[in-house]
Amino acid sequence: MRFIPREQKFFDNFEELAEKIEEGGKLFLEMLESNDYSERRITQLKQVEHEADLITHRTYEKMHKTFLTPLDREDIYDLVNKMDSIIDMMDASAARMHLYKVKSPSRAVVKQAQILNNAIQKVKLIVHDLRDMKNAKKILAACVVINTLENEGDVVLRAAMAELFENEKDVFELIKWKEIYERIEEAIDVCEDVSNIVEGIVLKNG
Repeated sequence: MRFIPREQKFFDNFEELAEKIEEGGKLFLEMLESNDYSERRITQLKQVEHEADLITHRTYEKMHKTFLTPLDREDIYDLVNKMDSIIDMMDASAARMHLYKVKSPSRAVVKQAQILNNAIQKVKLIVHDLRDMKNAKKILAACVVINTLENEGDVVLRAAMAELFENEKDVFELIKWKEIYERIEEAIDVCEDVSNIVEGIVLKNG
């Protein structure tokens, strides 16, 4: 059995999905920095999210058709599922900004998006390095950085929530922004979930 080759194209799928997440993250940050939640921009992000979905489902199909996978099947499933969830959360956040016709974004929400993009960059790095277990130390170091970024996101969220409940007198605006803040933080949290999955893969296979 050990002489049967393992399908290595899974790593191509992981990397392609990471590229899509990066594309979506940059677009989401641009939307916040320019205060542009127009239908055109929402459609652009939705298209990237749809392309990420297609990559995810192609990976699932390949997993079920492949006799010997390079990683455990549950790890492959968890990894692509969580990666896809990152862009799902961004798409959901942007869609709500458009739907709610929110006012100009606060500094806190822009900071959240910046932290998210930094985490996405590290996710891309660890996913690309996953192809070769010689990169184990580099991957694990990047996982620590993602954890630190998630903690930074928590700090920003708590401060944003405190300010929101203290200063926002319009209850509808408060509800809108509370949900948006929490959605973006969830995207950052999922980056950490990806990091944890990759760390487990490295420790298991390294």
